[in-house]
Amino acid sequence: MSQHDSRPVGIFVHHQGRGHAERCAALANALVQYRPVTIFCARADIFPDLQSGIDVVTIPSLFEAQEREAPRLAAMPTPETLHCAPLGWHAISDAVATLTGWFARARPALFITDVSAEIGQLCRIASVPHIAVLQHGDRDDPAHRASYDGAAALLAPYHPMLEQPGRPEALRAKTIHAPGLGIDLLNPDPDARSRIRAPEGRELVVVIAGGGGQGTPTAPLTLGARAEPDTHWIVIGGTFSEWHETPPGNLELRGWVDNPQDHIAAADRIVSSCGNTTVHQVMQTGKPWIAIPEWRYFAEQERKAEALAAAGLCASQPTWPSDAAGWARLWDRARQADPGKGRTLVGGDAAPLAARRIDALARELWEGAAPIEATDKDFAA
Repeated sequence: MSQHDSRPVGIFVHHQGRGHAERCAALANALVQYRPVTIFCARADIFPDLQSGIDVVTIPSLFEAQEREAPRLAAMPTPETLHCAPLGWHAISDAVATLTGWFARARPALFITDVSAEIGQLCRIASVPHIAVLQHGDRDDPAHRASYDGAAALLAPYHPMLEQPGRPEALRAKTIHAPGLGIDLLNPDPDARSRIRAPEGRELVVVIAGGGGQGTPTAPLTLGARAEPDTHWIVIGGTFSEWHETPPGNLELRGWVDNPQDHIAAADRIVSSCGNTTVHQVMQTGKPWIAIPEWRYFAEQERKAEALAAAGLCASQPTWPSDAAGWARLWDRARQADPGKGRTLVGGDAAPLAARRIDALARELWEGAAPIEATDKDFAA
């Protein structure tokens, strides 16, 4: 292996929601077969098992204040080419110093950002080629475009059929699609229903709330469950309720569970938010599915829900049904979806294929580069 082939890969990972950490771990475990990997994140305890040769460096959060900030600095306007870049946050200064110090010592082959437009631009300024993870949403603003245009490639953790319309061709041309990156493949499991202790002899609706926000409102779920007294509804994940609700007896709130896959496998019908992990798990089942987006920055879940519905995988609308008739209409549309298409859009080999393409890109980009200086070799080996 030539010296430039041994250059490491760095990954910045947002610590909100579990999807970023899961796809980072899957990709890192595949990439480390080719070269060392260093992960930078505000939390080190969110990752699944990582293989030898992968380091995790904890950096201060770029998004959460850690001390008393100066009000005048906090009130200064943000340039349109940035999203989250408050002034006077020493934690951000420390995080950037850690990253740029590693850039200088390790001489990385590539740096992957999941996700931060600012870190992507920092890489470009520091002369480090970067790959930006591409998410659904309204991301044609100057800050996203600056990061995407400056990237050596984009990494989309979904199938090209789920690409949203209007993505510029120049971005599509440099996108590496990795459908279901970090998502376990699910198989039919006849014992799942007994493992989750679901009532026998009744149709089961499983509602999956997302993990990146405040949770799913239970008020509309009371309407859906009450309209189907012979059906049992189980809700997993975070929820919030209002004082005026009258929950029916066939609605069960279980909160966070250790076995969401069992609940998905046991369900006859599914209602979910539109986080990346959740939708890739559900779309494999071919079961009637209603997808309701939660609020996220840049309308991420709204655009993902639209892409899923356009592909014929589910029924969706921007807000929760407000009466029994609204639920009935959605279920009618959900039953008309193509039950087999979803499984074809999730690949079990997403991580190794993506890692292979990323390593090949690194080799291509650094072809003809001068050897790494002697003082840098220990950091790049």
